[in-house]
Amino acid sequence: MNRRHLLQQLSQGLATPLLVRTTGVAAVVGGVGLVSGCAGPQVVDYATQTPALDLRTYFNGMVDAWGVFTDRSGRVVKRFKVVMDCQWQGDEGVLDEAFTYSDGTQQRRIWKLKALPQGRYEGRADDVVGMAAGEVRGNAFRWQYTLALPVDGTVWHVQFDDWMYLMDEQVMMNKAVMRKWGVTLGEVTLSFKRRLLNASGRVS
Repeated sequence: MNRRHLLQQLSQGLATPLLVRTTGVAAVVGGVGLVSGCAGPQVVDYATQTPALDLRTYFNGMVDAWGVFTDRSGRVVKRFKVVMDCQWQGDEGVLDEAFTYSDGTQQRRIWKLKALPQGRYEGRADDVVGMAAGEVRGNAFRWQYTLALPVDGTVWHVQFDDWMYLMDEQVMMNKAVMRKWGVTLGEVTLSFKRRLLNASGRVS
């Protein structure tokens, strides 16, 4: 498929070629400010929801995640698993993510996060354009960023709008909308499970 054809398909909202051709679309945990809109839900809407989410507590140690990419029609185009090694030193954290996709390809992304006042966070990764930013309120975390994806010999900047919801001490759900030129390309849905040590010192 040539670049012009791909552009035509994207401009018509047909995102499947982009999703199929890129294995780098996957963020646990992902940046902010670029795709937020005043018409949709705001993170403050969840301020009273429990259990309260503390990113430095949840993303500390080993976390597993399972996810799918879906195109605009809702069709699953790729599945993946993530193993995250997360460490914090004060207000600065490193999330080392190892992805394994359903087609056998692998990828690694290392997030460097910083906790800011009033529940805000910022972060960087090698394939993230500029600074990612997010905010926690209640059990919810909104994280927005732009990801640089190689497509047909060039690089596309795709915006991600991530919402994460803490379910209990171990489980958190994540849904991210992907957009390009204001057009929704598809969604990423993940389930995180934090590894805990039981009374015998074993991981559960």
